[in-house]
Amino acid sequence: MKIHFEKYQATGNDFVMLDNRDGRYDSLDAEAVRKLCDRRFGIGGDGLIMLNTDKEYDFEMKYFNANGSLGSMCGNGGRCIIAFAKKYGVIGEETRFIAYDGEHSGRFEDGLVSLKMNPVEGISAAGADKILDTGSPHYVRFVDAVEAYDVFNEGRNIRNSPSFVDQGINVNFVQQLSDNELFVRTYERGVEDETYSCGTGVTASAIAFGKDKNGRQTVNIRTKGGRLRVSYNKEGNRFDDIWLTGPATFVFEGDIEL
Repeated sequence: MKIHFEKYQATGNDFVMLDNRDGRYDSLDAEAVRKLCDRRFGIGGDGLIMLNTDKEYDFEMKYFNANGSLGSMCGNGGRCIIAFAKKYGVIGEETRFIAYDGEHSGRFEDGLVSLKMNPVEGISAAGADKILDTGSPHYVRFVDAVEAYDVFNEGRNIRNSPSFVDQGINVNFVQQLSDNELFVRTYERGVEDETYSCGTGVTASAIAFGKDKNGRQTVNIRTKGGRLRVSYNKEGNRFDDIWLTGPATFVFEGDIEL
């Protein structure tokens, strides 16, 4: 099968993008996804995203992890598919689409792409660490000197611990840089490695950071791949009107035979 693809990246989180509005790639299985995402023998990517049609929304986002498994919500991937859909004329400056975790909105702001995340109800404690779901499950640990932290081994150990080994969890290591800025590094399940950035991860980290303050908050995020911004409203244990904002960039396109 010949596959036409485009490659997008959002703060270094990179994805193979397929226009599947006619269903031509519906037959792709986990092995095919793994091959396409392989960085030595395929295109290379942290995941694969299909742009599908939907009767009620502008489009459907279908996301696969790099290991071939069907993924949950991906924040950076969501911003990439908004840019991808606009390039193909599916949407204009704003959109409403459906993904694994339900409805999302998106918009373009000053050359950046903003994605509205679903509300978060409450945060669980794991000792001094936090657990929450921002469309994907996340574990958040605040540390000193995150640049020198052993993210791969520590993240892998938590992800494969008895509490999480069956379903997996994404693990974020976070350093506070100022009153409204964090540096976040993330070990992602499905990729089973550190990625340059994780959209649902930085969202989880920002919410965990601001858990004790009510009202509107904006947190600037530094990642290995670039900078993002998370804004949200907090009332009690509920976080809503959550927006993830940052760049989403076309890299290249081509054809590949499977």
